[in-house]
Amino acid sequence: MSSNPIAAENLAEAIRKVAKRARSEEDLRVGVEHALGATLQALGLSAAPEYEKTTLSGSADAVYGHAVIEYKRPGRIAEKGFPVKLAGQIARYLTDLAHRAGRQTKQVEALERMIGIGLDGEQILFLRYSASGRKRESPLPPLPGAQTSFLDVEEYVGGFQMVGPVDVGRESVELLLLYLRALSRKPLTPEALAADFGPEGDIAPRLVNVFYTALQAHRDHPRVATFFAEWDRIFGIVYGEELGKAERDAPELAALYRMVGDHAGLPLKPLFFAVHTYYALLIKFLAVELASLQSGALVGSFVAPLPAATEKQLRRELTNLENGGTFALLGINNFLEGDFFGWYLDAWDQTSEVSETSEVSMADSIRALARTLADFEPATSTLEPTSTRDLLKKLYQYLVPRKLRHDLGEYYTPDWLAERLLNQVGYEGEPDKRLIDPGCGSGTFPILALRRLRQYGADHLVPPADVLDAALRNIVGFDLNPLSVIAARTNYLLALGDLLRYRRGPVDLPVYMCDSILTPTERADIFGKSYRLHTVVGDFEIPSETVAAGEMGDLSALLEACVRDEYEPDEFMARARRELTASQPMTETALEALYRRFLTLEQEGRNGIWARLIKNAFAPVLVGEFDFVVGNPPWVNWESLSDEYREATSSLWDAYRIFPHKGLKARLGSGKDDLSVLMTYAAVDHYLKREGRLGFIITQTVFQSKGGGKGFRRFQLGDSGDYLRVLHVDDMSRFQPFEGATNRTSVVILQKGAKTKYPVPYTLWKKIKGKKIAIELSLDEVTAKTTRSSLVAQPVDSSDLTSPWIIGRNRVINVLDKVRGSSKYRARAGTCTWANGAYWVELLSKRPDGVWVIRNLNKVGRLKIESIQAPIEPDLVFPLLRGRDVQQWSVNPSTWIIVPQDINTPSKGYPEKSLKVDLPLTYGYFKQLQDVLLGRSGYRKFLAPQGAPFYSIYNVGEYTFAPHKLVWREQASTFTVAVMSSQDGKTIIPDHKLMLVPFENEQEAHFICGMLASTIAQLIVKSYVVSVSTSTHVLEHIAVPQFDTNNPLHTRMAALSQQAHALAKDPKGLQDPSGLLNIEAQVDEAAAELWGITDRELKEIRRSLAELG
Repeated sequence: MSSNPIAAENLAEAIRKVAKRARSEEDLRVGVEHALGATLQALGLSAAPEYEKTTLSGSADAVYGHAVIEYKRPGRIAEKGFPVKLAGQIARYLTDLAHRAGRQTKQVEALERMIGIGLDGEQILFLRYSASGRKRESPLPPLPGAQTSFLDVEEYVGGFQMVGPVDVGRESVELLLLYLRALSRKPLTPEALAADFGPEGDIAPRLVNVFYTALQAHRDHPRVATFFAEWDRIFGIVYGEELGKAERDAPELAALYRMVGDHAGLPLKPLFFAVHTYYALLIKFLAVELASLQSGALVGSFVAPLPAATEKQLRRELTNLENGGTFALLGINNFLEGDFFGWYLDAWDQTSEVSETSEVSMADSIRALARTLADFEPATSTLEPTSTRDLLKKLYQYLVPRKLRHDLGEYYTPDWLAERLLNQVGYEGEPDKRLIDPGCGSGTFPILALRRLRQYGADHLVPPADVLDAALRNIVGFDLNPLSVIAARTNYLLALGDLLRYRRGPVDLPVYMCDSILTPTERADIFGKSYRLHTVVGDFEIPSETVAAGEMGDLSALLEACVRDEYEPDEFMARARRELTASQPMTETALEALYRRFLTLEQEGRNGIWARLIKNAFAPVLVGEFDFVVGNPPWVNWESLSDEYREATSSLWDAYRIFPHKGLKARLGSGKDDLSVLMTYAAVDHYLKREGRLGFIITQTVFQSKGGGKGFRRFQLGDSGDYLRVLHVDDMSRFQPFEGATNRTSVVILQKGAKTKYPVPYTLWKKIKGKKIAIELSLDEVTAKTTRSSLVAQPVDSSDLTSPWIIGRNRVINVLDKVRGSSKYRARAGTCTWANGAYWVELLSKRPDGVWVIRNLNKVGRLKIESIQAPIEPDLVFPLLRGRDVQQWSVNPSTWIIVPQDINTPSKGYPEKSLKVDLPLTYGYFKQLQDVLLGRSGYRKFLAPQGAPFYSIYNVGEYTFAPHKLVWREQASTFTVAVMSSQDGKTIIPDHKLMLVPFENEQEAHFICGMLASTIAQLIVKSYVVSVSTSTHVLEHIAVPQFDTNNPLHTRMAALSQQAHALAKDPKGLQDPSGLLNIEAQVDEAAAELWGITDRELKEIRRSLAELG
């Protein structure tokens, strides 16, 4: 976009005239500075230059903030060799100024913001620092005849890029003015934007209040209601339906935006929709300024005139913006396709309280937004590229509280992690390679890929127009979240930068709002073939012939134009026959029915976005296949998905055979699958070429968990589809790459069309102690703060390739083959009540008549349960062992539990009639809690259908009351085992967070405990188990031999376990060299002898366990 061409041309002419009159460098400086000052003043730009500013290398002629102008007598720059000498002088001035920024990283950042200018009145050159030593893009088209060269600089990595010298003319002076304009305006950085547009300022609270009030006041308006309903439907897919935590964050969000009224009563979704609408409008304003910068005027902009516009003019401009017309004029066709956030135009007359004493109109609030944004410099993205990196990502983090973002599952992908994935998948920016992110969010992966493409183009001298074509054709993003799509398109604009000037016509940004999993599927009936698209206003039928012809964009435009211009159905069909492929009768019938559907929606006031939504929804069908599929798919638990989406995707889970159990209902019972598993398989199926590579950031649990992980580890599309080969896994579960998240992060690289070969290369990342890994670090910086161990992974059960992976060094895994296998012992889970606050009790006293007085631990668990103090018979009250009560070699029950099960058949509840008679106090206690107990999810699902008494509990059997039990914790950083017997004559009951193996013989229990406590067994568990799910399967993978009282090694191991238990009770034993540590060493030696492991192999096992942490 050119600057004000008249101002630039006039200033260029003035400079040339000064040069003709000047007899010295000083004459030139005085004359040019006078003309430059007058031009800046006429353009409304303030400047306060410093003259003859002293640096270590001399005195710079004129310093405008970050710009240094060095004047030379007329004709001097034309002298042979002088431009390089002048550039060196300016470079020294710039580096001297950069020294004042502080440490070297800050100095480099300061240098990248600076600009050096050499001027002799006849010619001009520009100097900019590049830390990479590679060419930097220009905020304006290339200067005619300009040459680019580089100067090394000793003190810093990289060098200075010199553009020119070129003649003083309109183009070169235009670039000079743009650089100087940037110094008088606010930089387009997240911090600067947040200061003015964040909730701490005045604009955001005003507009969010206005939008929220408008939404609530116009919920009956057809378009407002329809747009909100469709946003709400997609919200359930993107964020899930379980919003309990997020709903509790609504008061904090309301307080942040200073909402008028009672914050406690504000619902989350309408308030969040208002915040999203505000953020979307701000993004649109930013985007149109960025797009304008690439095509026209230094001073003119879309935003600048809005504060002075009449209400009618303002609404007209905004309507044109929301309809996409403003962007279309700038050569971008699809920027606002599928946007729900233009609803506010249907609530335009809205005013809102912004305090207890004042009101503000929507128009005035938007004017204030535009007025403030006009103070920012849109060229910052090219003048200071590091400042605008992650611009919208960081801005959103300022606008939405961190807790709410995290409770909704919103975690932005750090750039360094995305860079690592792109490295691993092998994408280097080749123009002929295609890359897609099927869940792109705000665009992290496409933008980084675009940077690589641009760098590849610069390094290999690919023409910019060809680089642009390659980007628009080959770097694609999908997302279902409308706000993310707007952000991603804006980031795409930022990343394209000056490439847009080389477009050969209008462009479509390849970021589409669509569902990459539930893609439109073809259906057939007696009338023909068609596609069906589901929306909140009903289903749209699209003829297959139109889709196959690739005419969805043409159909969308035709529908929109004909509805707008009030065409009759026959008139629409006349154009459709001419402009679309309609050779089949069914196509014509379907097109006419579709148009009539649109006319009905228009008459009902519910139209406006559907034509463009249809176009976007079919992108997955039309984009073709890719060499690389990359991204961070949504980590949404199956149970959190909306009922509608669960039902809609159920056939896909079955088709890919991701459900490991028979029948969908059986799988729904466990409900532990993650949507990212389904997206992985769908992305490979729909988008990846054979031999292409997929790289996804995915939960590490899929490699080591049962349930959905088992289906994921099939690595085949259905029963007869393509195989998937796992090429590499990065395991980052030992630290948290995502801000504030405790998830177990990994990066998996898959190749389509080949079977997985085991063992798989597996890299374990660990943070170096004392190092902090901030999300804004570069990949090199994170690499310096971490260690990486090169391990391998393979199924723990070689006969079942879908079994959990065991991870370690190759030679150690081979040694563990001696130990791996199944045991004859069976483990079970502890008691499950689904309402611990009703069954877990504290003992207050024991009455003389034998009755106990108890009080329930009503604060335990999620259910709201009243506190009850009651007398109760002691018959069904037992010591309770919780997970936290178990340490290695020791148990210490901390409270009590009521187990109301049948004495003779513990798996069944105590018969209600018998309990009333035998233990009336116990029955009376439960009767007070009957409503809560009947409402338990597990009771309704498993016990009620069997007619079980309302107080019955789960996972209880004869094994629960065995005299001796080996137990281990389900959730612990290390495999924690111990033996327990009884307490005060009562059996100790383990809760559901403990696994147990029942024994009649105490010596046998200690033998098994010793074997499992050994470093050898510990390594196997650590190698294949997720630390939060050390479940009953342990004994399915460790070949513990059957206890033999006649085997001295067995009895010795049992004795060692008993000694360890005795020492664990004695704190002094931990300090005694001949105590517990010595016993544990003997346990290792005994286990090694039993399993046939040598001393050398045992040392390797100990080392590997320490390495796994």
